[in-house]
Amino acid sequence: MGNVGAGALVVTGHLFAAGFVVLAASLFDILDGALARATNRVTRFGGVLDSTLDRLAEALVLIALAVVFARDGAVAEVAAASLALIGSFLVSYVRARAEGAGIQCEVGILTRAERVVLLALGLLLSSFSYVLLGVLGVITVLGFVTAGQRLFHVWRQTRG
Repeated sequence: MGNVGAGALVVTGHLFAAGFVVLAASLFDILDGALARATNRVTRFGGVLDSTLDRLAEALVLIALAVVFARDGAVAEVAAASLALIGSFLVSYVRARAEGAGIQCEVGILTRAERVVLLALGLLLSSFSYVLLGVLGVITVLGFVTAGQRLFHVWRQTRG
């Protein structure tokens, strides 16, 4: 749960350090999945738990940003962080619902890996305030586009 630390760093104003923590936590997330596959310890529950913790980790950092923006009275930035959170969750939600219906749904231009990299870059370059706001805008727009791509994919797969 490195992103708990990243969220704490964001709230305390250490956005650059938070960017590194987000990247490191994501690296460990990738490694634990690879280790589970390599040791043949993959379980359905493990997959659900991992996915749930991924959503929580992403939410912690975006909510921490919204808190910082709200504290500073930056209403547009609060909206940007909130919309990025919604867009990110929609991408994952549509995939989960599709796969629950038996449809593979790994389509779209903004998967979790891209969101993590974008968010980390935004935090690392946060000394340029417009960069972080731009990154949140990109995550928002591409998140909604990706959710739309996934919905379209599911619609095509379910047409009679």
